[in-house]
Amino acid sequence: MTDETPPGAPEPTRAAVDIFVLARLGLTLVFVAVTLLLAAPFLSSLTWALVLAVVFLRPHRAIEAVMGRSFGAALSVLIVALIIVGPLAFVSERLINEAVEGAAYIQQEVTQGKWVDFLKAHPWLETVNNWIEGQFDLQDVLSRVGAFLTNAGALFIKQSTGQALTVLLSFYMLFFFLRDRKAGVEALLRLSPFSDIETRKLIVRIRDTIYAIIYGTLAVAALQGALGGFIFWWLNFPSPVFWALIMGLLAIVPVLGTFVVWVPATIFLAIEGRWADALTLGLWGGVVIASSDNLVRPLLISDTLRLHTAPAFIAMLGGIQLFGPSGLVLGPIAMTTTSLMLEFWRRRAST
Repeated sequence: MTDETPPGAPEPTRAAVDIFVLARLGLTLVFVAVTLLLAAPFLSSLTWALVLAVVFLRPHRAIEAVMGRSFGAALSVLIVALIIVGPLAFVSERLINEAVEGAAYIQQEVTQGKWVDFLKAHPWLETVNNWIEGQFDLQDVLSRVGAFLTNAGALFIKQSTGQALTVLLSFYMLFFFLRDRKAGVEALLRLSPFSDIETRKLIVRIRDTIYAIIYGTLAVAALQGALGGFIFWWLNFPSPVFWALIMGLLAIVPVLGTFVVWVPATIFLAIEGRWADALTLGLWGGVVIASSDNLVRPLLISDTLRLHTAPAFIAMLGGIQLFGPSGLVLGPIAMTTTSLMLEFWRRRAST
């Protein structure tokens, strides 16, 4: 008898088993990667559908209790669409009208030659204008600017069409997130590599993060609208309360902001010759209103996210850089869930 391992002993079997395990793991990772690539173009729609589902879940439960799962989800989606699309359509219509009126005003000023009188009233500007005319062909520059604005307008329309499709897809996915939310949670519990308790903690953390971001965004938007309305009242603009409402609504949209209102207003004041008011509005908008978003928002949500203000700030800005507008939500979710998962592993390593 010898101690040598006979053929078919456990060691070759273990090696073979390890190879098959690695093969199955590699094949699974490949298909997971393909699935992520398939979902990537719709990441923005999925993100906002999830956000809306979390925010409107409580009122939806009351509707579902009366209408049933499918009809309740359809009615909830309709209500959410009216709440969101209505104000956006109102703001868009108002801004387009103001832009048309502003363009007509500038064209009138140029056609009537009032800009010449304006330059004569400010000799230092006339000197600058003469130097510019000596260095550049203003007609060529203006034609290029016109072409740029035309192309920018076409690009804006194209992007608006894409955004509209994203919104429609978000509402479509919202229906299923509301109707089949219990089945979705059960699927997550089955597929998650963590225990059921840990997976439920991750779900709660994601929910709390979404709540913090949405309510923090609304609070900052209200603050920015109030700051904008105050400066418009101080500078004797007409309807400061109305413009405060417009700026507050614009502050909610990640790709826009209050600058859409106060920058043209600053230019208008400069054209009117109200240089002190234009400088005041420009500084107030660029320093006070703009900085309130970056300073106040992280302070409001950092406690709920269980993050320091600095990581919360990095999570939001880094998320926007990485994912676009939806990164405002995905960035903090990624950072908070990462910290929670690392805590899971630390506890397992210490046991």
